[in-house]
Amino acid sequence: MNKQNRIVSSESEELILVDRDDNQIGYASKADAHDGSGILHRAFSLFLFNEAGELLLQQRAPWKRLWGGYWSNSCCSHPRRGESLAVATSRRLLDELNFDAELEYVYQFCYEAGFGSAGSENELCHVFLGWAPANIQPNESEISSIRYITPTDLEKELEQHPDSFTPWFKQEWQELNRNHTEQLASYCAV
Repeated sequence: MNKQNRIVSSESEELILVDRDDNQIGYASKADAHDGSGILHRAFSLFLFNEAGELLLQQRAPWKRLWGGYWSNSCCSHPRRGESLAVATSRRLLDELNFDAELEYVYQFCYEAGFGSAGSENELCHVFLGWAPANIQPNESEISSIRYITPTDLEKELEQHPDSFTPWFKQEWQELNRNHTEQLASYCAV
């Protein structure tokens, strides 16, 4: 199987359960962590920009259990049992987008979002910024499409079509623009 359509995750992989202070308290399968109202687990979201200051968005593959077909930030996932955030973010960038990048940590937050009977996100999410290369070959088993967008055009789309985007992405983008403008401005014009 080539790198553009390889399977890189499963419902059986073990995620790291945490308390609201990000202290590790155990492990659960990805399936169990997302069933019902979910179990609080560690996660990360990456916001990657090109040299023109445009944000790389990804459209999640339609067969994903939660928010398949929705637009979201450049890359997001979970550290697995025994992985640090640095190892997990590097692994997932390679898994989804076939490149690695230096990342700048910005903040963390807890959120919950239900997706009907399919399950829920219940995450303590670490948010990072970074740069994306010019040529990207997304893994089609994870990502349907990618595109770059200016912050101004993104704001318009979020206002006109908010239901096209994942709930965590909308919260993270709003927080970045409200309370982390200096860090964000080093990647794009906000």
